[in-house]
Amino acid sequence: MPRPAAAPTSLSPSRAGDFMQCPLLYRFRVIDRLPEKPSEAATRGTLVHAVLERLFDAPAGERTAPRARALVPGQWDRLRESRPELAELFADDPDGQRLARWLGEAERLVERWFTLEDPTRLEPAERELFVEAELESGPRLRGIIDRVDVAPTGEVRIVDYKTGKAPRPEYAEGALFQMKFYALVVWRLKGVVPRRLQLVYLGSGEVRTYDPVLADLERVERRLRALWDAICEATESGEWRPRPTKLCGWCDHQAHCPEFGGTPPPYPLPVRARESGGVPQGRMGAD
Repeated sequence: MPRPAAAPTSLSPSRAGDFMQCPLLYRFRVIDRLPEKPSEAATRGTLVHAVLERLFDAPAGERTAPRARALVPGQWDRLRESRPELAELFADDPDGQRLARWLGEAERLVERWFTLEDPTRLEPAERELFVEAELESGPRLRGIIDRVDVAPTGEVRIVDYKTGKAPRPEYAEGALFQMKFYALVVWRLKGVVPRRLQLVYLGSGEVRTYDPVLADLERVERRLRALWDAICEATESGEWRPRPTKLCGWCDHQAHCPEFGGTPPPYPLPVRARESGGVPQGRMGAD
């Protein structure tokens, strides 16, 4: 059953990215909660993430590429059980050939990870860590960090797996913004600026790192406050403007978008003044 529409109360890296890409897309996803078809690429990413998380359940010496590959079919079964809508991905594949190729691609991405990091020498402090912190006079920030490594000296490294290829330098800021978002939340919760942000691109076999400083996180916080003000203003006015880009061709909501001759559904929220108040608070752990 679809959930009733409600004003946004929190901000994740993905939803922040949606608003910056196209405010109307943010509305469709967060307020209208329009359904979207599952994609093979996004689902493969979810599958690979699950395999890399589960691999660390094994003793260090048993974290091998063959073991990781062997985890793929079972994790795919678990994923389908938890998300029945994924059955439609391969509904038109009666002989299973496309599914086999897709699973093979996931296995190759998992294997490539072993050329970039050595899991026998890693003992993550956290995996798939849910984090949440509320900024004073700002949004509640939340997200899930793929991996957190803590050195014996206490230095923190935040690691994120990407199953696509590393972007060209002019497009790298989007992924780095996500990592700075996580670093900001960790800083607000723990009072520690992460020593390193690490992006592991399995699609192209690259590792990119960034060492943030406090000024970076303060800038991201100011940016998120401004972004949240814009979201609140749009929520109260009901005015969500589309922002056409090359990415529109992959959007599931063209039928509702004025840029494609569509009409958005009736705005499901009343126009009302923004409520103020709240105190800083946060948590770091299971959702």
